[in-house]
Amino acid sequence: MKQKFLILLSLFGVIFSWNIAAQSDVKFTASAPAVVYQDTPFQLVYSINTAAKDLQAPDFQVFEILAGPYESRSSYTQIVNGQRTSSTNLSYTFTLMPNKTGNFKVPGASIMVDGKRVRSNDLIIKVESADKSSQAQQQSAQSGGSTQRVTSESIFVRPIVSKTNVYEQEAITITYKLYTLLDVAQFTGVKLPDFNGFLKQDIEQSQNKQLSAETYKGRSYGTVVLYQAILFPQHTGELEIGKAQFTALLRLKNKAQVRSIFDDFFDSYTNVEKTLTAPAVRIKVNELPIDGKPASFSGAVGNFNLTTSLSAGNLKANEAATIKVVISGVGNMKLLRNPDIQFPDGIEVYDPKVENQFNTVSGGVSGTKTIEYLFIPRRSGKYDIPSAELSYFDLNNKTYRTLRTPAYKLNVQPGEGGETVVENYTGKEEVKPINRDIRHIYTGNIKLKQENRPIFGSFLFWMMFVVPLIVAAILFVYFRKQMKENADIALVKTKKANKVALKRLKQAQKFLEEGKKESFYEEIMKSVWMYISDKLSIPVAELNKDNVQSKMMQQGIDEELIGKFKQILDTCEFASYAPNTGQLEMGNLYQDAIDAITLVEDFYKKK
Repeated sequence: MKQKFLILLSLFGVIFSWNIAAQSDVKFTASAPAVVYQDTPFQLVYSINTAAKDLQAPDFQVFEILAGPYESRSSYTQIVNGQRTSSTNLSYTFTLMPNKTGNFKVPGASIMVDGKRVRSNDLIIKVESADKSSQAQQQSAQSGGSTQRVTSESIFVRPIVSKTNVYEQEAITITYKLYTLLDVAQFTGVKLPDFNGFLKQDIEQSQNKQLSAETYKGRSYGTVVLYQAILFPQHTGELEIGKAQFTALLRLKNKAQVRSIFDDFFDSYTNVEKTLTAPAVRIKVNELPIDGKPASFSGAVGNFNLTTSLSAGNLKANEAATIKVVISGVGNMKLLRNPDIQFPDGIEVYDPKVENQFNTVSGGVSGTKTIEYLFIPRRSGKYDIPSAELSYFDLNNKTYRTLRTPAYKLNVQPGEGGETVVENYTGKEEVKPINRDIRHIYTGNIKLKQENRPIFGSFLFWMMFVVPLIVAAILFVYFRKQMKENADIALVKTKKANKVALKRLKQAQKFLEEGKKESFYEEIMKSVWMYISDKLSIPVAELNKDNVQSKMMQQGIDEELIGKFKQILDTCEFASYAPNTGQLEMGNLYQDAIDAITLVEDFYKKK
């Protein structure tokens, strides 16, 4: 036993000395070009020569983070003359882009190594103007590579409006178009303005967007429409369409120095995320002219036509007929009101049936609006249906125009089933029978229903009070008992010891399946020790084999079962030093631990 203890002590000493040596050799460095150029991406790399975690980057100030951090890990193992050495290298890469010129300090980053935070060196980076293209090319040749420049001229989004001076309710087309000299992989986010003061109608765009060539300010760009909509201003004055933001993922080619003929075939790229902001646009909205505005005008603006038809001019009383009105054209068609046709008394009118067939086009909303008025004459005679008006503001002539339906004449003959007088023509109102001033006495079967008695004072009424009180009393007793049990921490741990141990053993089984020997034995040992501590109420500080054996014997646990626990713990302590331990032995130990815990639980259940 003493010899085993000395071996363990020696191993711990070696491991401790390795840790101290490793900590003393930790190197955490930051590297980046000393000179960079405005609006040109570059890479800043943090490197460390050991396992680490929780990188905390500094505030990069004028440097915009385009991508990163991207983590890269490498391991190295070497065996020389029987001596094994290994090392781990970690690197974190940021892609940055400066937006100002000058000399700037980048503070060091920090990272966690073996529970201690290690800090890197600071960097001083000089940012020069992007106009010095010759210097940028020279830098590229010396350093062996650079990436394409991302500037406000190489990629941007333009808001294009069809008009900036319009009338109220006049349609405006707004288009957000991308202009780019770079390779755009995809768009990852879109933030449109609120379009306050406008009624908006989106124009559908093709899902398969393709770039097309367009010359803008003397340069040839690849362009594509990102978003398009029709806007209808709802009030006069100067309205602003706010800024829009589009987040693009750019694929930038690294321009490496050519060292051989094969370099041309193996280009490398960097993915950079860039937020493109389209500027705000101001629209002047003029009030519609007051002079010449018809009384029937309800806000229609555009260019419209109107056609009508009557299904039948000669019919009998109580027969249905329809007037169909079709409005076609371009403008704010969704705001068009139905023409108000005034039907004379004696005609019952139903709510009109409306069918819209609209398309969104650059000039507004085009299509047709069909209204069918269903009516039924209830009396015979001749009726005149007057003309109805639809007024709108014509944008071409800048004047008001009025469209009218024709006046119709109806010839209604007497029909079957008598005639009725319609008191009100607007919707199916009550009618008054003619020549029926005396009502007949009802002689059919009469069904009588028993009068419902109030629930107050009944058996159900009292049960509604008593049952909730009984349930509340039961819940009170139950929860009070639970509170007492939970107050006894030792009792709670004893009850939950089995569940906690089985949960830990599941983790050990996972290590067994993955072949992680040391983790498996460590988890088995923790599971058994913590189970004994919770089940027997032994503090962790007093947890040793002698105390466990004494406590188990006091509880009356069989000596054979006590020996089984000791054997499991001994196996776990020395298994890590047994090189020939295989999956079979580990599987047997896992099952032994489950069996031992199950036997203890069965013992306490019978007790």
